[in-house]
Amino acid sequence: MPLRITDSIEIADWELTEQFVRSSGPGGQNVNKVSSAVELRFEAARSPSLPDPVKSRLRRLAGRRWTKEGALVLFCDETRHQARNREIVRERLADLIREATVKPKFRVKTRPSKGSIERRIKAKKVRGEVKALRGRVE
Repeated sequence: MPLRITDSIEIADWELTEQFVRSSGPGGQNVNKVSSAVELRFEAARSPSLPDPVKSRLRRLAGRRWTKEGALVLFCDETRHQARNREIVRERLADLIREATVKPKFRVKTRPSKGSIERRIKAKKVRGEVKALRGRVE
């Protein structure tokens, strides 16, 4: 079952590698026997499903989770249930990729108007005069 991100982006199962490891935290005697934590590896740099701009934004968003080989590694050990941890980590991957699909807004540099500069300087002078009048009365 492929992981659907948006209408145009769908990640096939063969692009994802899941590894189940022992989890820390609560679980009693069961914690030493069951591998409930999930480590999801997505070879994002080599993925044919993602456009290049999305890959570059995903790399910036991933931070430490992005490996030198270009893989995105996510880890989840929130619950005691392997299936639920698997769902959570897949949701996190989908959310991260969805966030990377949003194109950042282009910022147009603007200069302050001459009037706003004059008003600012006038306000600073008035404030300076108020402070200067706070001195000792002679």
